[in-house]
Amino acid sequence: MQYLIGPFQQVITMAGLSLRGPLSDEQLEIVSLAGIVVENDTIVEAGNFDRLMNSYPEAQLELLKGEYVAFPSMIDVHTHCCWAGSRAGDYAARTGGKSYLEIAATGGGIMDTVRKTRAATKEELAELTLERANTLFARGITTIEIKSGYGLSVDEELKLLEAIQKAGLLSPADLIPTCLAAHTIPTGFRGDERAYLHLMRTELLPEIKKRGLADRVDIFIEKGAFSVKAAREYLLKAKELGFDVVVHGDQFSSGTAKLAVELEAVSIDHLEAADEGEIAILAKGNVIPVALPGASLGLGEPFAPARKLLDAGTSLVIASDWNPGSAPMGNLVAQASILGMAQKLSMAEVWAALTFRAAAALGLSDRGRLEPGMKADFIIYSTNDYREVLYRQGELIPSYVFKNNILYNRALLNKI
Repeated sequence: MQYLIGPFQQVITMAGLSLRGPLSDEQLEIVSLAGIVVENDTIVEAGNFDRLMNSYPEAQLELLKGEYVAFPSMIDVHTHCCWAGSRAGDYAARTGGKSYLEIAATGGGIMDTVRKTRAATKEELAELTLERANTLFARGITTIEIKSGYGLSVDEELKLLEAIQKAGLLSPADLIPTCLAAHTIPTGFRGDERAYLHLMRTELLPEIKKRGLADRVDIFIEKGAFSVKAAREYLLKAKELGFDVVVHGDQFSSGTAKLAVELEAVSIDHLEAADEGEIAILAKGNVIPVALPGASLGLGEPFAPARKLLDAGTSLVIASDWNPGSAPMGNLVAQASILGMAQKLSMAEVWAALTFRAAAALGLSDRGRLEPGMKADFIIYSTNDYREVLYRQGELIPSYVFKNNILYNRALLNKI
């Protein structure tokens, strides 16, 4: 069945924009007084509403009363939404002057969440993950990457990935799992990163592949976590097993861009500490930089050099890093708006970073633009000016979400 949805004051298609480099708002394709035709969960056409009414007389009309703007749905490529417990104590310690690494060294940080997450059942974790995923969906984020990484043993990491899988069967959002067993070195392996990674790559990764629990592997390269040398060996094995690889890199210190480019990682995420040399390396490769402003806000650290990355010719994605420790906010639009102002990003650059460029960072080519043949996956805001969404810095939420051939209004979204 065909549907004609509209009319919209504006449809922001994101058509014709490049995957890399700077973008100006003048490059945005904005279709005024528009409608969107959908068939079999696929966009047939976005264009003038009156013309579409005449061209598709058999389409079922979904008439919107009021003034609305439509965008491609947002994609969050970096979250840690599968966890139990709280780290409010860590946050208080940071506001009191302690650093992220100091807190971790005294038993807080990631290992605090590991203890609480290990104590939760798979069913409890699936319920918590589902709740967070549905919260994001109601905000217009319909594709969500979710990492494991709070298990740090073979059995516990499998438990987390199974919980993510279960949540994915129940949520209207598309959940993309990533194995982050290499999140930090757990108690019992301190001082022996190679032994821990050997266990993960020989016992965990083959089992994940066998069970079809994830197609992506991530590692945190940093002081107190894993070295570049150990990460290379681990990621090479992951690629050999058929996984796509991504890297937590340059968060507190630089030096991971070369490895990410060498191994053809899909993305390198964080980059708060990336210097001119790292940016130059990334500009020569195809690795997609992912900025995580939520971590900068949660830790009181500088933002990733998004402006410099774009001007050097790289791509740029913005993700929330929603986690219980360093990025507890989870509000992607608020974070992207703040980063955009701080780094002087155009609205076109911010929306590209949340839509089709984000899709590329997950290896997805079927979403992120409102063009014929793409998935009918879009969000609708009650406004007559697309600029209002970022201007209001997360306060304006979608009135409708179209996903899986369903037009969710606020009443339905509030019930998810």
